[in-house]
Amino acid sequence: MLSPVRIAVLVSGGGTNLQALIDAEKTGMFGAGKISLVLASKPGVYALERATNNGIPAKVLPRKAFESIADYSKALADTLQEEKIDLVVLAGFLTIIDEQVFEAFPYRILNVHPALIPSFCGKGYYGLHVHEAALAKGVKISGATVHFVTPECDAGPIVLQKAVDVRQDDTPETLQQRIMEEAEWKILPEAVKLFCEGKLRVSDNKVYID
Repeated sequence: MLSPVRIAVLVSGGGTNLQALIDAEKTGMFGAGKISLVLASKPGVYALERATNNGIPAKVLPRKAFESIADYSKALADTLQEEKIDLVVLAGFLTIIDEQVFEAFPYRILNVHPALIPSFCGKGYYGLHVHEAALAKGVKISGATVHFVTPECDAGPIVLQKAVDVRQDDTPETLQQRIMEEAEWKILPEAVKLFCEGKLRVSDNKVYID
């Protein structure tokens, strides 16, 4: 019998990836895993409504209430530890955090990035900027990556990736939507499932799936 896994999903916006996780949990995909907290970096975002509509406890930890990244990161780590969280999932969480959070949750923070890392990742590559860069380069495939979070931006061990074809008439918006539907909403729940099943092992900055 697997022990319960308490999951926190961190959000900054509409929460489409959160919804994919909620839907997956309802099917029993996560086994003993349960979304126990939705935490937003600002008030009034639609992701909070998604949490409320599904009976999930929600909190707002507004970035603007803290003077520095360090102060915010400490408050975030403290909050997650107080809630006895086992797995942290960054699902469109657009707030910079420092090593205090990573040290509190080593290889227990997952992030989904809308490109095939190591392409179009790192500082400045978020939201539509990722897809604008991919189209400007003329790539024929893009996709999404789920990785463990480490102090270096988008450089943590890769858990899962899924490729998506780029079409000649794509705009950043159409590519973004298709990558969400065909890749992000599939591999993020799958990575959470693997974590909850205890099947992810990290060695030499690589993830092995048992």
